[in-house]
Amino acid sequence: MAVTERAVLVGVDLPGRGFASQASSQRLSARQARAGADAAAQPPAADAAELSPALARIAESVASHDELLAEFRELVRSAGAEIVAEVVQRRQRPDPATLFGAGKLEEIRGIVSSCQADLVLVDHELTPTQFRNLEDRLECRVLDRTQLILDIFAGHARTREGQLQVECAQLEYQLPRLAGRGRSMSQLGGGIGTRGPGETQLETDRRKIQRRLVHLRTQLEAVRRVRRQQRQRREAVPVPTVALVGYTNAGKSSLFNRLTGAQVLSSSRMFATLDPKLRAIELPSRRRILLSDTVGFIRNLPHMLVSSFRATLEEVERAEILLHIRDAASESFREQKEQVERVLGELNALQIPRIEVLNKADLLDPEQVEAGASAGAVYVSAHTGFGLERLLLAIDEALTADPMIESEMCLSQSDGATLAALEAGAVILHREYFMDQVRIRMRAPASLLGRFAKTHPDARSAEIHTSCSAKTSRKSSKK
Repeated sequence: MAVTERAVLVGVDLPGRGFASQASSQRLSARQARAGADAAAQPPAADAAELSPALARIAESVASHDELLAEFRELVRSAGAEIVAEVVQRRQRPDPATLFGAGKLEEIRGIVSSCQADLVLVDHELTPTQFRNLEDRLECRVLDRTQLILDIFAGHARTREGQLQVECAQLEYQLPRLAGRGRSMSQLGGGIGTRGPGETQLETDRRKIQRRLVHLRTQLEAVRRVRRQQRQRREAVPVPTVALVGYTNAGKSSLFNRLTGAQVLSSSRMFATLDPKLRAIELPSRRRILLSDTVGFIRNLPHMLVSSFRATLEEVERAEILLHIRDAASESFREQKEQVERVLGELNALQIPRIEVLNKADLLDPEQVEAGASAGAVYVSAHTGFGLERLLLAIDEALTADPMIESEMCLSQSDGATLAALEAGAVILHREYFMDQVRIRMRAPASLLGRFAKTHPDARSAEIHTSCSAKTSRKSSKK
């Protein structure tokens, strides 16, 4: 049985970090300073009028930081650690040596000692120097945000492809941080008597990691080659792909299970889905599509994860439509949208048509859902199944591949195979029987009609035959 590690969580509140921009943070600081300096000199009424915008901005800043800290807290729980204490460091600029101030560092050291914590988790990316100094001062393991996300990915990777991608990202992150991590890897100083195995050990470790990275990239390229071959086989049959993208824990896998009937793991833990899943579903127009569930995005997603998981995210790049799944109940869902679009920009996928899908509508008031729906948003609930029909219709309308064509055919009633195929793949609008033939008016995919044009020469002339029959009946009626 695995032992749960005890962790001290350290949040970092710096200007320009998180969802708020640096310029707005600087304006907020200046406004606070002016408000504090002028508070005593102004009358009560004027004071309240002047301070209300500043107080509103302060409240907004605190709320934004609380949301980021709550997100980091969920990351820690997803990694399986027990949070024994939380500390927040607020500074105008980070300390280049330790990130924290001297007083805050002593406070963290005392908390680690009193709580007997196993590690300190910092909601910020640390430099190699900061790693070394913090571990020396705190006398315990220190992990930053990137390492924590990589550890979660490593724990959730199930397929060989996912494990290769995670290991590649971990080694890319570890390579520039070898110096100073432990005595066996430390670089020794120059001069007589100081040249020794330290530098040799460091260079040996670097070469080992570089060789391993070359091997992993070769294997990942083989994975991409297999995926390209599979995609080419799929593209030979015109079945478009629709990919689910969105912020982590927005409910993508739950919605995927609702639409496809699959049993993909859906969890409130972050990054529960790493390996892409593909399932075929049928739209109201009888067209079939492949629905793809992908890894969730997050604020400040490490760049090496985007590059390492490019083999997986190729499904996003080649999709016909993207369903941007958003948590409608989240207070920061607008900011989360910006983070998702930032990652899509790195993947060169912003030009792909997107449908905004606001999930978890069951947590909203009906008035909110009605107002949002009238504005064009698609509200759904993966938990209750609300809005799924409207979502499928929206996909049908946005799909340009294999367009729907309204056509009329006249076929023999004995042609059971063709009639059964049309019943299964087309929307029958009208059916009329005469003699031993049947006239069918329908809306069908162009690929289905094209297939009958190739394999049934009589089907190609069916429309002409129908019009001729109609003319003949009109002439006979005149007589």
